[in-house]
Amino acid sequence: MDIAALLLFAGALLIAAGSPGPSIAALVARVLARGHRDVLPFLVAMWLGEAVWLTLAVWGLASIAQTFQLVFVAIKWAGIAYLLYLAWKMWHAPVDTKAGELPGKGSSIRMFGAGLSVTLGNPKIMVFYMAIVPSIIDLRSLTIVGWSELVGVMLLVLAAIDIGWVLLAARMRRLLKSPRALRAANRCSAGMMAGAATVMAAR
Repeated sequence: MDIAALLLFAGALLIAAGSPGPSIAALVARVLARGHRDVLPFLVAMWLGEAVWLTLAVWGLASIAQTFQLVFVAIKWAGIAYLLYLAWKMWHAPVDTKAGELPGKGSSIRMFGAGLSVTLGNPKIMVFYMAIVPSIIDLRSLTIVGWSELVGVMLLVLAAIDIGWVLLAARMRRLLKSPRALRAANRCSAGMMAGAATVMAAR
């Protein structure tokens, strides 16, 4: 695929994904409340969800999203419910600075499900790919290799952005030494998580 087109796609994605939305808010809130050790499944699910939307846009399968609209709506509301549940858990989380650093049993599956729900249930992501990809890429001549290059660029850009947010949130968490500061961070995280759910519900 043309390098210029890939760079243009990467730049547009960098601007769009770099603007904090529900997914980033949920990611940062989770790291602030529980640490960064169990956040990888959430990240992988976010990237997989983005790859799904990109694939739908690239292969002109917007009709599939419309056909299975109820499925995506169900995923959206499941994601909202889970974010609100996490917000409640964070609000009432213990203030022991060592508690919550390690993932609990089954948390990887729950985190993966939350990340996938937040991403697939966010129509802003679908609109971005449906609008930007056809204007940058000649979809009529796109091959499997070209699609793979787009996905690769997408993953590189998203990984750079999301891991940057994780590192920033983890550094902020390390500054929290007192139980009072940790309680405030937990409640701030709960507010961010609830806010992300509210934004998703409003779309």
